Amino acid sequence: MKSARDLQQLLERIDHRGYPAYKDTAGAWQFDKYALFIDHVQGDPFAAPSSLHVEVAGNVAGIPTASIDMPEKKTAMEDYLLRCFYEQAGKFSFQAKGSGKSGVIAVMRPGQEMERRSALEIDAASGKVLARFEVGFPANGRTINARELIKILFQFLPQCVERACFYKNINTKAAQAAVKLAADQAALRAQMKEQGLLAFVADGAVLPRASGVSDKPMKGAVSFESPETLRVTLKKSDGADIMGMGIRRGITLLVGGGYHGKSTLLKAMERGVYSHIAGDGREYVLTDADAVKIRAEDGRSIWHTDISLFIGHLPNGKSTECFDSEDASGSTSQAANVVEAIEAGASAFLIDEDTSATNFMIRDELMQRVIARDKEPITPYIERVKELWEDYGISTVLVAGSCGSYIDVADTIIQMDSYLPCDITAHAKGLAKDYPAVAQAPRGSHPSFARKPRKHPQVIYKGRIKLKTQGRDSISIGQETVDLRYVEQLVDSGQLHALGFMMKYMEESGFDGSHTVQEQVRAMYAGIEKRGFAALTGRGQAGDIPGNLMLPRKQELFACINRYRLHLK
Repeated sequence: MKSARDLQQLLERIDHRGYPAYKDTAGAWQFDKYALFIDHVQGDPFAAPSSLHVEVAGNVAGIPTASIDMPEKKTAMEDYLLRCFYEQAGKFSFQAKGSGKSGVIAVMRPGQEMERRSALEIDAASGKVLARFEVGFPANGRTINARELIKILFQFLPQCVERACFYKNINTKAAQAAVKLAADQAALRAQMKEQGLLAFVADGAVLPRASGVSDKPMKGAVSFESPETLRVTLKKSDGADIMGMGIRRGITLLVGGGYHGKSTLLKAMERGVYSHIAGDGREYVLTDADAVKIRAEDGRSIWHTDISLFIGHLPNGKSTECFDSEDASGSTSQAANVVEAIEAGASAFLIDEDTSATNFMIRDELMQRVIARDKEPITPYIERVKELWEDYGISTVLVAGSCGSYIDVADTIIQMDSYLPCDITAHAKGLAKDYPAVAQAPRGSHPSFARKPRKHPQVIYKGRIKLKTQGRDSISIGQETVDLRYVEQLVDSGQLHALGFMMKYMEESGFDGSHTVQEQVRAMYAGIEKRGFAALTGRGQAGDIPGNLMLPRKQELFACINRYRLHLK
């Protein structure tokens, strides 16, 4: 490895030369307290910034072993250091001047979730800290301005690294609080599993968000307070008690007037599959990690999906045991979403009637009399919800504001009244006795999950597969766009970047026509467990891993594969 002095002399030699001369800087350079790796050099000052990473040895970083001795704690420490690095980089970005993206220092911006990201990683065995980021190499026009890059690499970057990656220089009290929070969340999740709880919402939690475009807590919002009949007491990692509402596995109905907080509670539960940072308001809003939000999705593609549990006997005689559609209706898409979530190992379905297809969710008694069962292809969800729980072990949490038929099949009924929950199970069940129960359909057959995707040559362009991400909306694989707007538990663009690399890897090395989707996903996550983010790129070098990835759940990878329209071609 060459020295930092060698890098400085190189930059001085290429100053004022054409921009391509910057390519000579690629490689590893040893600084006093860390190693700098220039992994990819941009082609010109207007292109995407250059990719770099630094590695700080464990004895220099000084991360306490007790802070990274379990996965959740390590993720919390990585998350905290990344937030420090992002803050420091923001102070120096664009202070170096030049054309195009000259002077930018870009680090992945973490959201409210405390989850695994490739931008900063700690090696559990050695304590080594690795941080990935981008730098816009400065130029005047397309002429190298090496003096400005020297300023970035020898003045700005050392301050960022020392203030964010050296434990002695960070706010250790805040860092340990983040680690403690992660340990508490892990302890609570373990107790939830032991006690048969699908979700836990702590007293004092703040559920509403600041706005539709901000995931930060709303100021002045009503704090959550659990009803006495549903209040449970769990213990944090240090043995301290924490109380809140426990939602047990089974069928739970959330009811109440408009604007009283039903959907807000469901949204918090939907996001509760992730751990949140301190100050978010949902630090102790925890949901089983395999819970899946289900909705209608007009126009989505469906590929070889067995939807016969909900839809059969089509007038045209088309089989629904291996159903394809380029443009599914609301009810058909929701049926596919449910079956695909079963395939993905969902433990619970979170459903809001506002985003559901009415004819998929319910068919009232009068309509059952008007349209005979053998003339209606759709078996509504209300006729399968008990079966999903009793035969598949899948719980349901449903927001209902206009349909009372689900009261009869619900185990627990929670009314949201002025943003506070009330347990009205006994009262609602008493009233429901005066109304006829919805007739239940005969038990359905278990869906088949035999789909075996193949490679698609159409995605290869000039010998490679190009990837592009559009925020949290979609990813493009070659010329194919996968629409993920309605996969509502995707919370960070970094997850879509990661999904893009997963799909690319599967196209190159996975989709062989002999393994099912379940086997493909299982192999992908086994690789991640063993190799970390390197499993997404298929390469083992730290410099081959982008610094903008956030690990998605396996359920979101299933969702991405299921919306990949090339399966239909």
